[in-house]
Amino acid sequence: MALSSRIFSPTSSLRPALACEITPEGVLAARQATGSQVEMAFVPLANPLFPDIVRPGLAAPNFADRAAVVAALRQALDDVSAKDKALTLVVPDATVRVLILDFDSLPAKPQEALPIVRFRLRKLAPFDVDHAAVSYQIMRQDHGKDQGQTRALVTVMPAPVRAEYEDAVRAAGYEPGVILPSMLASLATARSDEAALVVNRSGLSLTTAIASGDELLLHRTMELPASHAAQREEMAQAVTVASAYFEDTMNKAPNVLYYNGPGGAGEFASALGPEFRQSLEVRDLAPEARSIPAGLAAGVMGALAT
Repeated sequence: MALSSRIFSPTSSLRPALACEITPEGVLAARQATGSQVEMAFVPLANPLFPDIVRPGLAAPNFADRAAVVAALRQALDDVSAKDKALTLVVPDATVRVLILDFDSLPAKPQEALPIVRFRLRKLAPFDVDHAAVSYQIMRQDHGKDQGQTRALVTVMPAPVRAEYEDAVRAAGYEPGVILPSMLASLATARSDEAALVVNRSGLSLTTAIASGDELLLHRTMELPASHAAQREEMAQAVTVASAYFEDTMNKAPNVLYYNGPGGAGEFASALGPEFRQSLEVRDLAPEARSIPAGLAAGVMGALAT
């Protein structure tokens, strides 16, 4: 899948060999070493005394303790980095709006297309889009006899939130280049062209997506309640809705759900309950990585893979 190849970086052709992801659980860093080897490191942020150091959202501040975030970034990146300073930054899904929009047409040049995209976003995004970071990726172009249609994957991130994440990376001694939402980065680890149902969980945020080849068919981010019992109910409902959409769109029910998030596939399957396990196999989106908590590696691995 190439869904994240040009998001937030329409002029970039080369991706840095270094990536990091800031999550409520902690900071992950990864560096492409020799051959196919990837060096990875993880520094936790959440603990029983201070569980909400990173509170992802569309309004700044997202960091309750910026110094702790900067220190975790520096430690994780120093553990894997040699001379690399430029990196791909993976941010929580809750900090970004991802939309699938249809246009009659879009100009071929980004500088002409972006004003059209921003105009559409003014009615859809609950924040100032004129100064926000906006990018798009054309997924499909149909040229009919009478008129064409262009379907684009559009991402928009509020300027103050983007600045908060970028400034923390710079304070740690590194330079953020490409910025990717966690789900879009994670999808790059799924190399199959078959349709895939994917769940990405981070803190109190859950994103469901359906991807088929290079096209994103569904992307939905929701906030989870604080209660663990209520969380299980909301997660089960989200998977039910996404599975129904998958069946309606692909004319077949999904039999595999790919998961990225705390606890890995096993813990998420247990939270869903036995009724799901009978019809839906839950698999980790990315293989387990040494020194990285189960289920958390897909974002940085996908950032390096795209």
